[in-house]
Amino acid sequence: MSIPLTSWGNYPAELQAAHPCAWRNDLDDQMLRVTDEHGSTLPFGNGRSYGDSCLAESDHVLHLRPLNRFIEVNWQTGEICAEAGVTLGEVLELSVPRGWFLQVTPGTRHVTLGGAVANDVHGKNHHCRGTFAHSVLRFGLHRSGQSPMVCSPTENPQWFAATLGGLGLTGVISWVSIRLRRIQSSRIDTNRVRFGRLSEFFALSTELDASHEYSVAWIDCLAVGASLGRGVITVGDHSEHGLLETPLGRVMNIPVRPPVSLVSRFMVGNFNRCYWHLQPAGRKKQTVAYSPFFYPLDSIEHWNRIYGRKGFQQFQCVIPQSVAEDALAQLLNVIARSAMGSFLAVLKRCGDIASPGLLSFPMPGTSLALDFPQNRALSDTLLPRLDAIVHEAGGRLYPAKDAHMSARDFQCAYPAWEQLEAMRDPVLMSHFWQRVTR
Repeated sequence: MSIPLTSWGNYPAELQAAHPCAWRNDLDDQMLRVTDEHGSTLPFGNGRSYGDSCLAESDHVLHLRPLNRFIEVNWQTGEICAEAGVTLGEVLELSVPRGWFLQVTPGTRHVTLGGAVANDVHGKNHHCRGTFAHSVLRFGLHRSGQSPMVCSPTENPQWFAATLGGLGLTGVISWVSIRLRRIQSSRIDTNRVRFGRLSEFFALSTELDASHEYSVAWIDCLAVGASLGRGVITVGDHSEHGLLETPLGRVMNIPVRPPVSLVSRFMVGNFNRCYWHLQPAGRKKQTVAYSPFFYPLDSIEHWNRIYGRKGFQQFQCVIPQSVAEDALAQLLNVIARSAMGSFLAVLKRCGDIASPGLLSFPMPGTSLALDFPQNRALSDTLLPRLDAIVHEAGGRLYPAKDAHMSARDFQCAYPAWEQLEAMRDPVLMSHFWQRVTR
């Protein structure tokens, strides 16, 4: 047995016994062995889900990261077929020098293909390309007691839709075929603009999103009064000039997990004030490598350790556009007046391109994501207040990042959950699914 696995947030602290799956042909037998002994299991990729959606109810997972081989590549069409344990970073290492890039990528390259499908991840270009699902051509799905099936929009389409964003509950994904997009350079042309309040973000986003593929904003979640929601918006596009190369930058490492969180309100407040004031008042254009633009935190190995042994929770919601500004102002007011803060506060607009996935997170509106050190006040006071605002606004939380959502809020926000439950493989169960459906 290998070293126990945890979620990225290390909360809840439910250690997972890993049962490695090294060969696709052994998946069915391995699933049978684990479930015969432990009752249920769950596929586990590279452990980048923040909460408990990647944690098996039995605490015994099928570890799919060893399934890390490329099966077939067509550099004329940009189609890649690879095993489910291949990461997005490993795809980019092969594809970028040949002039191809992911159509959609989340904020880390360390997500596996299987995890990207199971969580239907999204990125900075949701407003023009939708979720990861739109780049998926087909995948292989293993269900207990059944022959493996191929799922695509035309082959077993009901299983295709249920598995996209299905949190690994419909079956075990063994391989994934995706279509990449052409690029002329590995660099990104960016434009950065500082704004002084939340209303300015919406005005800038309306202006800039229409003419740029990528858009994201950092906000100072501790600013109050007239400065509530101040921040910096950055937009970007793939450059037409420059080399095609993968980054060679040095990676820092957090070698150990300290006993207590290193993230405090004092540190966050000082960082946020300094960072905002250091940004130029005018618009700043710059061409940068793709890695710091898409994956800034990947430059720090094990950055999650700074939150200490208790770990952290990410709060990520999306609010319908019609009420987004008012609801986000309420959320930021509550956060700013709490004893907690986050320097990882991300604001971005989601578009109206619907995902084929039954439980995909994005909707037309605005998404807010923040990381908080885990403590009793967070669980007992702050998160319930934030959840109530999101529920009242008709928004929803992101299952891939969640460790606290109530069954009421989940079932209201994701009415298709009963369809997924009906299609769930009976031997697959997560702590998250048990919490929000039982």
